[in-house]
Order: sequence, then C-alpha cells, then structure tokens
Amino acid sequence: MPNPSASLGQWKRPGDRKVVQISNEAFDRVGGRRICLHAFPGGLRLAQFNVHTGEWIVANPAPAFTLSRQGIETSAAIHWNLPTAPLVEHALSRGEGLLAEHGPLVVDTGKHTGRSAKDKFIVRDTETEENIWWGATNKAMTPAHFATLKADFIQHLAGIDTLFVQDLFGGSQPEHRVRVRVINELAWHNLFIRTLLVRPESQALAGFEPEFTIIDLPSFKADPARHGTRSETVVAVNFSEKLILIGGTRYAGEMKKSVFGILNYKLPVDGIMPMHCSANIGPKGDTAVFFGLSGTGKTTLSADASRTLIGDDEHGWSDTAVFNFEGGCYAKMIRLSEEAEPEIYATTRRFGTVLENVVIDPDTRKLDLDDASKAENTRGAYPIDFIPNASAENMGPVPRNVIMLTADAFGVLPPIAKLTPDQAMYHFLSGYTAKVAGTEIGVTEPEATFSTCFGAPFMPRHPSIYGNLLKERIAKGGVDCWLVNTGWTGGKYGVGKRMPIKATRALLNAALDGSLNDAEFRIDPNFGFKVPVSVAGVEPAILDPRQTWADKAEYDATAQKLVGLFIENFAQFAEHVDESVRASAPRAA
Repeated sequence: MPNPSASLGQWKRPGDRKVVQISNEAFDRVGGRRICLHAFPGGLRLAQFNVHTGEWIVANPAPAFTLSRQGIETSAAIHWNLPTAPLVEHALSRGEGLLAEHGPLVVDTGKHTGRSAKDKFIVRDTETEENIWWGATNKAMTPAHFATLKADFIQHLAGIDTLFVQDLFGGSQPEHRVRVRVINELAWHNLFIRTLLVRPESQALAGFEPEFTIIDLPSFKADPARHGTRSETVVAVNFSEKLILIGGTRYAGEMKKSVFGILNYKLPVDGIMPMHCSANIGPKGDTAVFFGLSGTGKTTLSADASRTLIGDDEHGWSDTAVFNFEGGCYAKMIRLSEEAEPEIYATTRRFGTVLENVVIDPDTRKLDLDDASKAENTRGAYPIDFIPNASAENMGPVPRNVIMLTADAFGVLPPIAKLTPDQAMYHFLSGYTAKVAGTEIGVTEPEATFSTCFGAPFMPRHPSIYGNLLKERIAKGGVDCWLVNTGWTGGKYGVGKRMPIKATRALLNAALDGSLNDAEFRIDPNFGFKVPVSVAGVEPAILDPRQTWADKAEYDATAQKLVGLFIENFAQFAEHVDESVRASAPRAA
C-alpha cells in the first residue's frame, strides 16, 4: 500500500491495478484509513483498502435501483453519489474547471450564463391538460415529440463513457420532500446539484428509489423539427413519466429550478405552499419569509446576523414548518463585497464552493469578482452550512411575518405598508417591481415588471392556486404581512434617490419585533393599505412619499400611472379570485 502521506499521483498495485490518490486538501478518512479512487471494472469508484485483508471496500456502491431498472442501458463508468472531494478531482482531471487560490472550483457555462426560459416545455397530456397554466411561461410539448426526444437522449447517453449520478431530496421536511435522481455527464454539474439539493444520509442511499429523474447532457443538441423545440437547447418536463431532460446548455441552474418546478407542481395538492423566497428565524423563534424579485434586496435583508437563516431562495410552508427545499445556496457573485456581505464573500474562499463564470487569473488563481466580462450573472453554489448562522435543521416554525419586497423606481410606494390577507394575495399575484433606465438597452424611463407569485417562470399551476394558499395560511396563522419598498423616494429614478438602507432596516426590524403594530397608521389614498405615520429612528417625511416630491402634481400623475399598470396587469387574475381580493386593487382616480 502506498504511503498515505504521498503527494498527488498514481500508483501501481499487483495485477496492474491503478490507484489515484485524492489531493491532500480533499480527502476523507474512515476508521483512520485512506479513501482513494480505485479502478474497478466499469470505472473508478471511491474505495477503502483494508491492509489486513488485502481487499478493496467500495464506499459508494450502486444502489439496488440501478439505471437499468429505469430502462437506461449504458456501458459507461458510473460514479454513484460521490462526495465533494472526488467530484472536484474528477472535474479538474477532466479539464472542466480550475481550482482558485483559496479552494473553490471555478467553471465556465459557455454561451448560456442564465436559464433558457424560452426553451422550457411541459408535456401536455391527460396529467397536465387541466393542471398547468398554459401560455408563454408554460409552453406545451406533445407526447410524441417527447417520446422521440427521450429515445434520442437515451441513445446519446449510451455513447458517453463516464456518468455521474446523485440520489438526492428536494425538500427538508421528510413528509413533504421528493426523491430525485440526477444523471450528469459533467462532474462539476454533479457537484453543483449535490451541493444545492438536500443530501440523504449514507444509509438511505442503498435503498433509494427515485420519484423523479433528471438527465442533464450539455453535449446533446435538440432538433427543432424532430423534437418540437425552439432551438438546440431544451428543458423538457414530463410529469406523467416523472422525467426531465436538459440538453444543449451548461448552465447548472436549470437543474435546480427543475426540482423547484416539481415541488411547485406537487405540493399544492397536499395544501403545502411552495414559495420563491428567503426565510430566517428571530431570537424568539419568529420566522419571517421574504418574497422579492431580483434587485429588491431579498438576499441582503434576509441575511441578518441576529437571525438564523433557513434558506435564501426556495421554501415550503406546511402546517408545522417553513422548510428549505435545498441544502445549499446559489448567490450572485458580481461585485460581491466583503464589507457588505461578509458571510457570502467568505464562501468564495472555501473548498467546496462552485463559482460560475467568475474571472480567474490562470496563473495566480486569484479571483476578480468585479469583472463581468464573462457574465453579469456570475454565481456561486455552496452548502448552506458555509453560512455561520444557518439553521442546522433547514427548517423553522410557521411564519410570524411575511415580507413582500419591491424596488419601486416610480418613487410612488411608501417604504413600508401593512397588508390585509386580501391585499397580500393581490400583491403576491401582482409580483411588482420596476426596471430602471440603463439596466437594459432601450429602457429610458422606469418600467413596471410584474412576475406573479414573485417567481412566474417556476410556477406550473395557475397563480391563483398559490395565491389562495398564501391567503389561507396568512389568515389562519394570524400572520402579519408587509409590503416593503427598497426603491426610490423623493421622485422617480433619475430624480429621487434610493431608499436609505438604514431606514429600510429600521422599519423592517420594527415590523419583525412587533413594535410596528403599535404605530399610528394612515390609509394610502392610491393603494388603500395602511402606512405608519411615525416610527422611531426614521425620518417622518420619508413615510409619506407624496411629501418627498417637490412637484406634488407630478407625484399624483405618476401614482395614477402606476395604479393603472397594476389594474391592467391584474385583469388576468380577476375571475380566479374572490371579490374581497378584487376589492383590494388600487384606486384609479
């Protein structure tokens, strides 16, 4: 047996069997013995050599429910449920990425640096015909096209010589989780999804039988004429066969959001509310959930050292808990500051983090988090326990507060407002924020953006299903619901200024500790919700947006413009909600 302190290298054993040692920084120990990658028939397996018996003990054997039992025949070397260290070794040896100076794996996703929303399809059949909200977001694929696509996927997979498979859970609450098997041709993809989902205990893997399977093959190119797709890229979801096929893209986030889509489809049937939100727990055990689109401050405001983080992106609300769907975080990295977000910044200096499209010096291996030359959407995937104040259980009590974040670039909305359950459902279905000039070509004035449920691309069912669940749970639990504007005050974007973060935090803290409930409130004349008149530590004028505008008539006109946009957008939901929700609409002059 080679010296266990030897440096990275390859060793020969009798019978010409090869052992590849894991790097000094990236190995595990079992009973004091070295864990190595050993060349068994059919490929490398993580194994332990017993010096007393001269036998190799396989540390990650194939489960009883193999790929062949799923109708997937392959002669590939299959690596089952590898942990972080050997997956990093595989990624490096295969040229899939570089190791940065402090340990993270840095990879490029190629031309796809974000989700390919226009290339996602759901098979339209007897299972989905009446259950999917068909339209521009949820586009249909015929069963015949999917059958052809599946056959071509399986044929393509058979020609790949190495596969990586992970058996994982979507969801942390055992009674509400889904068992997912993910099959990858890239080692770093397998590491990514293992990091992002919930990892079963090792003893649960031998008998693992997947409910859903995801096959992700970036080298597969779809044929629009043959497969009914839009391009060579495809994300095809078949809820009847419980199979998702991803091809033509190296962007790993497609896998993460596919599992989110599964849970968004399954859980409402059981009365569980799936949510695109972050969540944390206060010192008194009070859970808060934060809904919000990109740029509203969801990650920043939920990352509070005085509160325990449940998760940063996807959660479920059951009768007994708010539970994280994931076991990791997927944070934006561009222009990440150690001063502003020290906990997230620290993950860029740890082994086990996967960094996507972050610029790295190939010689020094130093990172440049400010360089957006590869992508504006640079990302980092890391285990949630890399965040010091993360919940060990990945769960918390049912919410005491629901926060809906918006970045109103029109400068009309107050910094905080209290919502009734009906108003909460109205604003949840609206999912409002605003684009500002300069963020996209052709945008010269603030533009309203409505993404229903604060996550339209991931909601397969009709939004009213999720909205009614939210309304019921808010009313049943006596939950306080708040609309928080992190956008502009004193005028629209370009005239006013961004809402002071100090004021936002003071108002949010008052809402979360319950003291804001005792404040004096006024009724907003445009939106009808309650707005506090004064709050300790906050300049009173900022609480009344009209008073912050120099031109009051212009404020009134801008407010009515925004009211009209809300009313126009909500028309698509009107027939699916109660009259009390319709009555919660803002008031046109």
